[in-house]
Amino acid sequence: MGGRAGPGPSIEIVVAVPGWRRVLPARLAERAVRAACEGAVGQVTVLLADDRTLKALNTQHRGLEKPTNVLSFPGHPPALGDIALSLQTVRREARAEGRRPGAHAAHLVAHGTLHLLGHDHMEAGEARRMEQAEARAMHRLRLPNPWSPGGGRSA
Repeated sequence: MGGRAGPGPSIEIVVAVPGWRRVLPARLAERAVRAACEGAVGQVTVLLADDRTLKALNTQHRGLEKPTNVLSFPGHPPALGDIALSLQTVRREARAEGRRPGAHAAHLVAHGTLHLLGHDHMEAGEARRMEQAEARAMHRLRLPNPWSPGGGRSA
């Protein structure tokens, strides 16, 4: 599924695992990228995959032989880069944290997009700025702020 033209990034959503359609519709994934971009332009590809794929990518690129929730791969202009998410890990985390899987997945897409834009969370100040940017993106999506008490948790 290709992204729409216009201001902001050009977005391609690749649904590799059919279960994603119920958790994170492609349109919401696109909106999450746009919400985090804050005016940046370029090509972004979001791969909605599974634990097996994310484990392979995590092993290849980070030397960690385990699946993870989201990985970001910055690109070279005009590409902003690629983002990959694991359906099983997103569902496990959402269940463990009492969050809605769709809101959690949208947050991770925004998080991955911010990494493509140069944000990081290795130091406290960087983490705080990234969390604030994520909160702004979630507000734009009209989804709960994952950093506020009770944010994104199911009722």
